Amino acid sequence: MRLLSILLTFFISGLLLAQQDTAVIVNSGQLHMADGQEIRTKNPMRASLYSTVLPGLGQFYNEQYWKVPIVLGAVGTGIGVTIYYNSRHLHYRNAFLAELNNQPHEYSGIYSREVLARIQDEQRRNRDYAIAASIVIYALGILDATVDAHLYDIRRDKELSIEPVTMYLPHDNWSVPGLSIKWNLK
Repeated sequence: MRLLSILLTFFISGLLLAQQDTAVIVNSGQLHMADGQEIRTKNPMRASLYSTVLPGLGQFYNEQYWKVPIVLGAVGTGIGVTIYYNSRHLHYRNAFLAELNNQPHEYSGIYSREVLARIQDEQRRNRDYAIAASIVIYALGILDATVDAHLYDIRRDKELSIEPVTMYLPHDNWSVPGLSIKWNLK
């Protein structure tokens, strides 16, 4: 029992001493490491707000410039598909209503009431799916901006880095992609 308490005390004191070289100093609202290096951070709430107001603006705030056209293109495509299916739905709906009122329309004699009703329902369903997909894409853009802001200072950590590499396998005469993880212990 006495040996266990001595080992436990030794282990806990070792953990406490290991934390001394990672001190963070707050000076006038800025974070600094003990060696004087500034820690740059991003505000996740601000990134979320920017991305909510205009898709892609949160990614711009997080300095992820390459993501801005992807987010804008994805949201724009979702809106465009929604507008397309809405116009198709209204087109077939007007033809269906004209068929019900025995008025001539461009599909008179081509499609029956049942077919026009089914096509109208399909176009409405496709429009609703496009709306749902657009909302999901919009929410993912906000989520991406928020997570990137949270991870902003980790991404620029000099002690931990992950980089893509190509590994050559000489016995197969083949190259394969991989990841290199570097962790500098001081």
